[in-house]
Order: sequence, then structure tokens, then C-alpha cells
Amino acid sequence: MRPLVILRPEPGAAKTAERAAALGLEARVIPLFAPRALEWDAPAPDRFDALLLTSAHAARLAGERLADYRSLPAYAVGRATAKALEAAGFAQVVAGDGDGTAIARRIAADGHGHVLHLAGRTVAPIDAGALRIDRIAVYEMLRTGDAGLAERLERDNVLLVHSPRAGEVLAQLVQREQRAALHLIAISPAALAACGVGWASAQTPDKPDDERMLALAVRLCE
Repeated sequence: MRPLVILRPEPGAAKTAERAAALGLEARVIPLFAPRALEWDAPAPDRFDALLLTSAHAARLAGERLADYRSLPAYAVGRATAKALEAAGFAQVVAGDGDGTAIARRIAADGHGHVLHLAGRTVAPIDAGALRIDRIAVYEMLRTGDAGLAERLERDNVLLVHSPRAGEVLAQLVQREQRAALHLIAISPAALAACGVGWASAQTPDKPDDERMLALAVRLCE
């Protein structure tokens, strides 16, 4: 069986490892980043029609001012982000199973025009369409300093890449001559593109979802 390597930060990495173990996979966790909260100024909730989060880290790290926006319709990219919002006291959260552009279309279709997006310092591009999106960074991802990642990887490892930024760092740390013996499963086409070329195999699930990534890993690791 090919070993699985989980590169995402905690606490998501541990949850992915639990799911992998339940599927009978051998997994190692080597996070490339650690999240850190940022200080931010919270604008008045009445300026906005809706709240958008594209990462569960934003819900966990925004702090007590996040509660100011519980009166707004809340939208989330992915079930994990939706669950983090619910844990923060949001009663009704619309969870999209696509990317930021897909949820932006859903928000517009629901009749909203001005959206507050609480996010990380770096985010994947969103085609806002007719929406006006005000983005505020409430957290940042810090490199863990694992410059020895390439030495820790073994031939035929299957790497899970959960973000475009993780793909960029992976491409920096693993040279092309090593990539031919490593397999990739990236959460989205953008994350896959960031990893560069030359891997033994590279694929994405039909929707950006941890469970779907692991379903691909089961077939690849056997």
C-alpha cells in the first residue's frame, strides 16, 4: 500500500488523518503551515447583506467580533467551514460544495449585493460578478519551516494538497527529479496547477472536498 502524506495545517490535518485511518490508509501528517490570528477592525454589520467565509480558519480565528455578524445570512465554502460557523453560533449557514466563485453566484442569486468576506491574508481568486465583496484578513498562514520535506518523502508517497498556497510551497521544496516517483491529489484545479508538473500522477476530485480526496486516495494507495 502506498503511504499517504497529509500536508494541510492543524486542526484539519488530524481530522483528515482520522478519516484516512478509518478507510484503512497509512497516513503521515507533515503540515506546511500553521494558522495565526490577525488583529482586524470589524466594520458595522448593517453595511452588508451577507457574510462569506471560504475557510474554517476564519471562523476559528476571527475572535469575539465574529459574533457581531450573526444577524447576516452566512455563506461558507465547504462543509468544514459551515460547521465552524455553526460552532461559532451561526444558526443558518448555506454551505457551497464548489469554490469561491460558485458560492458568490449563489449569494447573488439569493438577492444579496454587498458581502463581507472574512478570510486569510492570501485567498484564491473569486469572480465576484455583480457582487461587491469587501475582504478583511483575520488570519494568516505561517510556514512551518520544514525545509527538509523532500528528504522525508518516500518513493510512491501520495501527497494530499489542500490549497493553492500549499501547492506553491510543495513545488518549491520538491525538485522535478523527485516528483516522478510521487503522486498528487489536490483539492482543486487551482491547487493542482500550483504544484507544477512532472509528478507520477496528479488528480483532483469532482468537488473540493476532503472526503472526495480520500476516496481518490483509497484507489491510488491500494
